[in-house]
Amino acid sequence: MTANVNKIVLAYSGGLDTSVILRWLKEEYQCPVVAYAADVGQEEDWDSVREKGMATGADKVIISDLKEEFARDYIFPAFRANAIYEGSYLLGTSLARPIIAKEQVRIAEEENADAVSHGATGKGNDQVRFEMAYLALNPRLSIIAPWRIWDLNSRTKLMAYAEQYGIPVPVTKEKPYSSDENLLHISFEGGILEDPWNEPEESMFKLSCSPEQAPETPTYIEIEFRQGNPVAIDGEALSPANLLTRLNSLGGANGIGRLDMVENRFVGMKSRGVYETPGGTILRAAHRDLETITLDREVMKIRDSLVPRYSEMIYNGFWFSPEMKLLQNTMDVAQETVNGVVRLKLYKGNCIPVGRKSDQSLYQESFATFEEDEVYTQSDAAGFIRLNALRMTMQALRK
Repeated sequence: MTANVNKIVLAYSGGLDTSVILRWLKEEYQCPVVAYAADVGQEEDWDSVREKGMATGADKVIISDLKEEFARDYIFPAFRANAIYEGSYLLGTSLARPIIAKEQVRIAEEENADAVSHGATGKGNDQVRFEMAYLALNPRLSIIAPWRIWDLNSRTKLMAYAEQYGIPVPVTKEKPYSSDENLLHISFEGGILEDPWNEPEESMFKLSCSPEQAPETPTYIEIEFRQGNPVAIDGEALSPANLLTRLNSLGGANGIGRLDMVENRFVGMKSRGVYETPGGTILRAAHRDLETITLDREVMKIRDSLVPRYSEMIYNGFWFSPEMKLLQNTMDVAQETVNGVVRLKLYKGNCIPVGRKSDQSLYQESFATFEEDEVYTQSDAAGFIRLNALRMTMQALRK
């Protein structure tokens, strides 16, 4: 146990793990515990969360509305960089952890607490993400990670502990997979999903209908961007959080954004996760499409070469690192010309860009046309081809 802990701020959701942890901290440390819940866009009855926290033993419950900050300062920067982990995952959980941790540290300082605690297990990525943020923002705080020190090392034992202390939990022995929701996505893992051969049950999905059940007619939308950030849908200006909420609704109604993958955790093991990211899927498709007419070819090549490293840093918990700041600045410089509108067709799980326009477009019809033009001398291509093939020609002659 961490010595001389006088007050703890717990990152609290009201679910099985953090409910048990809340009571366990009170029993083990015999000190005040502040239960802090972050509203990052999940569907939640916050009055019930507050009541449950107090009933479970919290000395104080603080609920912070972080939706707009989450969208503006975490989701949008990542989407300006086209962040994607291992070619598929749009980093919904990874992006939420640093803002949750940042607010937790702020509350700890405000409440004169000397310790912070979280409900991440010793097997997962979230322990790294939370604690890297704590250490980057306030290394003087003690960190308590119950999963690494207690003997409640299974969901079965947690549920037995909860039953012993009369703690109501939303998880049952019959349906033990866990889920985590925020403004960008909802993730599912564990339980029946631990066997990667098992197809997810349709009843599990929350944000989207199946593509089979989506409407028979497509939905067309237009998204406007300024310097790589989405600012309006169909001409209506929206705040970052409201814009993403609107896209989630549109995407979910058309069966867009489901992902089933086995990913490589930072701690070394492979893990199966199922995700719903309807709005993010639309947003990334639109953003990349607008870049095709607004980004210089060589700038795009360099930027794209940095995306895997940038995405890996987010996934592994290095949001507050100096190298992350450097890469974000680089990504944002590339976005200065990404202004314009993209029209998309949403249809049965597909998000298809069908039109794009920009005042800063590098596409010029007069050069690209297959009809007669007066701006391009086709005979120039012969020398261009010969010079680019020169090294290959010399190798062939040597043979």
